[in-house]
Amino acid sequence: MKRISITSIILTICLPILAGQPITLKQVVSGELSPETYMGITPMKDGESYAQLSKDKKQILKYSFKTGQQASVLFDAANTRGEKVDRIDGFLLSPDETHILVQTQTKRRYRHSFTAEYYIYTAGSRQLDALSKGGPQEQPRFSPDGNQIAFVRNGNLFLVKLLFNNSESQVTKDGQFNEIINGLPDWVNEEEFSWSQAFDFSADSKMLAWVKYDESQVQQFSFPLFKGSFPEHREYATYPGLYTYKYPKAGERNSRVSVQSYDIKSHVIRTLNVPMDSDGYIPRIKFTDTPDQLAIVTLNRHQNQMDIYMGNTRSLLCKLALRLQDERYVKEDAYQQLRFYGNHFVLLNDKGGNNQLYWYTTTGQLERQLTNGTDEVTQFYGYDAQTQSFYYQAKDGSPLRTAVFRTDLKGRTKKLTTQSGSNSALFSTSCKYFLHEYSNINTPPVTSLCNSEGRTEKVLVTNEELKSKLSQLNMPQKEFFSFQTSEGNQLNGWIMKPSPTSTSQKYPVILYQYSGPGSQQVLDSWRSGFTSGGLLEAYLNSKGFIVVCVDGRGTGGRGADWEKCTYRHLGFLEARDQVETALYVGSLPYVDKQNIGIWGWSYGGFNTLMSMSEGRPVFKAGVAIAPVTDFRFYDTVYTERYMRTPGENGDGYDYNAIKRADQLNGHLLICHGLADDNVHYQNTAEYAEALVQAGKQFDMQVYTNRNHSIYGGNTRLHLLTRLTQFFENHLK
Repeated sequence: MKRISITSIILTICLPILAGQPITLKQVVSGELSPETYMGITPMKDGESYAQLSKDKKQILKYSFKTGQQASVLFDAANTRGEKVDRIDGFLLSPDETHILVQTQTKRRYRHSFTAEYYIYTAGSRQLDALSKGGPQEQPRFSPDGNQIAFVRNGNLFLVKLLFNNSESQVTKDGQFNEIINGLPDWVNEEEFSWSQAFDFSADSKMLAWVKYDESQVQQFSFPLFKGSFPEHREYATYPGLYTYKYPKAGERNSRVSVQSYDIKSHVIRTLNVPMDSDGYIPRIKFTDTPDQLAIVTLNRHQNQMDIYMGNTRSLLCKLALRLQDERYVKEDAYQQLRFYGNHFVLLNDKGGNNQLYWYTTTGQLERQLTNGTDEVTQFYGYDAQTQSFYYQAKDGSPLRTAVFRTDLKGRTKKLTTQSGSNSALFSTSCKYFLHEYSNINTPPVTSLCNSEGRTEKVLVTNEELKSKLSQLNMPQKEFFSFQTSEGNQLNGWIMKPSPTSTSQKYPVILYQYSGPGSQQVLDSWRSGFTSGGLLEAYLNSKGFIVVCVDGRGTGGRGADWEKCTYRHLGFLEARDQVETALYVGSLPYVDKQNIGIWGWSYGGFNTLMSMSEGRPVFKAGVAIAPVTDFRFYDTVYTERYMRTPGENGDGYDYNAIKRADQLNGHLLICHGLADDNVHYQNTAEYAEALVQAGKQFDMQVYTNRNHSIYGGNTRLHLLTRLTQFFENHLK
């Protein structure tokens, strides 16, 4: 379950208080106050350049990493031979950059997956040809020699050979919707392992390997679709339809996974002998630089043991290289940020108590722990073999802040960014330069080009225009605070107050939280909180509310024990900490402790309900959006990582909102999209029934054809208006 935000729609800033007009909710959702950011950067092989789509989506441009100046036009939709395209949604460069895959007509499916029409562009001749005439494609990939492209369609792998006039062949033939998928993850593997391409070419381009998902025994889930609008389904104008797909709920059957290899010359498909549990997972595969050597990552169903095997795609033998075990669970970073370099790999793991980087050989020998200390490493960026240097992001003296660092095999470490706040990077292929984005809680993103020593070569984006716009509005400033709970836990938070704040007035308070394992909402970052800096919060301030956000136990940035303390009993400690937050805030002299509300989305919706039924009646009102109400209704991978199965941990699962419906205290608004493929509307339907039987009155808002993000047309404005009016009705 991933945090829902409206960062892509709403981005705001909290500037020093100036007299100005109050912000409107239409401004909150319109995007008119969004900052300029650098998106869609593809570093190029020369280590000096990057490619980027033009703003009008009709060209692919080449820029210098040192100067930021445009160097050339790599593709121009108006200047091609052969096929024609009007708009480019994305692109993929071949390894030698003589060909470009141009993506158009993209249609999203789930969080990461989509179909599109792709075209092969040959730079030398300006020739543009369709990748395939057989229908939309998914997740195309160039071979390392650049002469082949593999892609998936309808659950099958296909291969296009550029040297043979783009001849197309079908590699697998057993793909079938809701039965067999080759090379693409099923719903739960995509959603919870955060990947969408489960195939790879060998280093010598002679072999293809993929994960095969047999979901034939996974139970189906259906939800209704109506005509509606944004999205509109005209085929259901008279009779509604159903969308049916495979969704394994906690304790139920998962897809059975296997690893297949394909000899491109002999056309032989083989199954590798991966030593894994029949109900285990394969969250990653990746060919190393050694031909025929495929790194295969496996997890047991409990996700407390991760193995890295080196498999031979011809002999089919798999040898264990490394095993990680944890008494609770192995964090996703261990496989999501696994990177291979020659006969080595970099691993990010919290086995020492917090996330650090480790340097292993592909035989599994630990050569060096690359980073040390109490500050967690949060992102691995890359390795420069020439200087034996590693580049990464880590916490910077506080769980609220990050910086960009470099270290080497001799243990010499340097911080490359000096600004206090949140710093992130995108490195060139040579690691000689990086695109640096900096922000803090009061400063919108500033994007610069820097060299490997951290020196700024050029500032690309300052967002001065946005600052000028916001200076005309009354934008209260976020302030950090911390407090100690009655149980002795120090919690971090931020607060936004109406401007000006009267010393003689007591204000109602709205708590916003997410609270899910490893998440953070309290950050010294422009993107802190639901509206990335405070736009919605500023609107609520203008209505006379104080807004507070606190990260409780189970959230990230403070080490493994803090993050994993909620294991096997989700919602218990998180709810206690939000109640403790309300008690602390209620003790402040300017707070009306009789009028405190709470809200959240997804996991935050779950914890809203848990907090309102914790036992201490501190919340007068709450809004739960797309909440889980019983983790038996949620998917296997996410839920069992933190809870094990219902059969193993029945008491943990029984601590849920439905079981505690009769203990709900305060006015409740619950909102859900009917087409939510992630947290099913079933959660809200069953919870509503429990409230009815418990004699609890409540408000409910459903959204036709809307998924977990609840947007489209006027939807987001309607939702936030509903939220605001609900709190105005019940907290004043």
